[in-house]
Amino acid sequence: MNYNIDITWDTEAGVWCAICDEIPLALESNSFDSLVTRVKIATPEILTLNGKAIDNIRLCFKTTHWENVA
Repeated sequence: MNYNIDITWDTEAGVWCAICDEIPLALESNSFDSLVTRVKIATPEILTLNGKAIDNIRLCFKTTHWENVA
């Protein structure tokens, strides 16, 4: 199963946020790499708790980072 993970930078909180409504998943971390690792660990656990199959999980990480320049 393929899941799209939306990752955004929260400037006010100073953290990366990962969200996927299909899993459902909402995590944050101050490190991008740490967040990706947390998502990989949490996804099968959350899917299992929600009675969903955990065979052939594929995660697509989509990153958005907004910056004010003026």
